[in-house]
Formats: sequence, C-alpha cells, structure tokens
Amino acid sequence: MVEPVTDVDVERIRANLARIREQAGPDVEILAATKYIRTEDMGALAEAGIELVGENRLQDLEEKRERWGERFTWDFIGNLQSRKVKRILPLVRLIHSVASDSVLEQLGRHGGPDTEVLVEVNLSGESDKGGIDPSGLDEFIERCPVKVSGLMTMPPFTEDPESSRPYFARLAGLASERGLTRLSMGTSQDWPVAVEEGATIVRLGSVLWS
Repeated sequence: MVEPVTDVDVERIRANLARIREQAGPDVEILAATKYIRTEDMGALAEAGIELVGENRLQDLEEKRERWGERFTWDFIGNLQSRKVKRILPLVRLIHSVASDSVLEQLGRHGGPDTEVLVEVNLSGESDKGGIDPSGLDEFIERCPVKVSGLMTMPPFTEDPESSRPYFARLAGLASERGLTRLSMGTSQDWPVAVEEGATIVRLGSVLWS
C-alpha cells in the first residue's frame, strides 16, 4: 500500500510545476493526480499554482471538493464504476476513464448536453487494465450518449520511458483519425515522451511533489 504524501512543500511544487510547464509547452494541461495527497494538504497545491487535479476515488473527490471547491478544476481519472457515475458527473469537468457498457447506460441517464468524457483504450492487451479494445472503439464511441472529446490510455509500467512511445503514438493516431482533440496520456515516469507524441493532458504525481 502506498502511503499518503506527507512532505508537501509549496516552493518545491511550484518549482517543479514551472519546469514541467516550460518543457511541456502552453498547449498541454498539467493535471495533478492527487490520490495520495491528503485533503488538508490540497491548499498547498493551489498555493503552488496547480489548477487542474484528478481524483481516482469518488469518496476522496467528494471530500476534497467539498473543502476546496472552486480552488481547482476537477477531473475523474480512476476506474469508473457505473453505480457511481451519477454522483461523479456534477463534480467534474471531465471523466477520463469511460470503458464499459454499464457506464454508457448511466451516462445516458444522468449526463447532459455539457457532459464530456474520454474513452479509455487498452492498447497493451493487459487483462488487469481497463479500456476498450481498439477494434471496438468506433462502435463504442457511436453508442456513447454524451460527447466524446478524446482518448486516454495507460501503457504497461516500465522503467524506460521510451517503451511507452509506441502506445502514445498509436493513441494519437486513433484520436486523429476520429477527429478527437483531447489526449490524456503520460504520467510521472514518461510524460515527456507523451508530450512529444501529442498529449494534451498529462497526469502527474510524484514528479510534482518530489
């Protein structure tokens, strides 16, 4: 079990954020993945200049958003259970992890004209990863009752960022072929490669706080 981050230093985060923004460029959104940041420490992130955060769990999203509300823009980036869609939708700008028929059904019931989602694509074929198989992507998007503006993927874990490049390049190709503009890809281990391959959102954790 990963322990919560306890050493949340405003100046260090501010410096890391500035360095990443300079390297990533103005067109890439820096999303702080705050799964391991305690609710009471979220204010330090705002003070450091972080504007966009992503949560993995509904309970944490509700607790943090109740306290910090408009200090951030909120996305949902975790495994999405269909029974929680109704509660998540009013709290977030964007869901990154739509990948099941049951979720599509709930989006049809509870989504609105402004609801926007990303479809998660499983490019590695790993059975323990969520996501739609690329062969079924068109049919899945066609059945989605709300706006699909982009795609998300999570490559296999690797110590070598270059190993992620083929997955990022393929996701970018899939999005481009379908006229989708958002690409959520790249984490602390491989985000520079993701940016080179066209990421518009990178989901960062330890590289911001360490």
